[in-house]
Amino acid sequence: MKAQGTVFKYADNIDTDVIIPARYLNTQDAQELAKHCMEDIDTSFIQKVNQGDIMVAGWNFGCGSSREHAPLVIKTSGIDCVIAKSFARIFYRNAINIGLPILECEEAADAIAAGDKVSVNFDTGEILDETTGATFKAQPYPAFLQKIIAAGGLMNSIKEAQQ
Repeated sequence: MKAQGTVFKYADNIDTDVIIPARYLNTQDAQELAKHCMEDIDTSFIQKVNQGDIMVAGWNFGCGSSREHAPLVIKTSGIDCVIAKSFARIFYRNAINIGLPILECEEAADAIAAGDKVSVNFDTGEILDETTGATFKAQPYPAFLQKIIAAGGLMNSIKEAQQ
């Protein structure tokens, strides 16, 4: 699995209420929710994001509530991968459950700038900043987690296994 796209960069402690403000959680429609992704800190995000883009952030990304809406709206908005220094544990698991690849890599999160072109190889954990030529190494997912993400999330993975 690979991802390649333009970077949107955010700071430390981006919580789930910033990712998707609670005032919009009156629907379960992922497309409708995604229209509000990051709007409280980046009003132009949803107009600029393209399918395949990458989000980079600092420490404790996804802290706050345990709802799965946060990784779901990131994925639905077009982001193919989130790279951060660290993730809140419940966000980490929710991202895997909905099939959003995320990688922890402090060096990459520090060095990669907004607007850079980045590619990620999930099999090896290699992150390449195509803009600067710098490479970084994150811990790749074990095979069983790669299967869940490749299937589009836990429920899809279970359905595939039953067929």
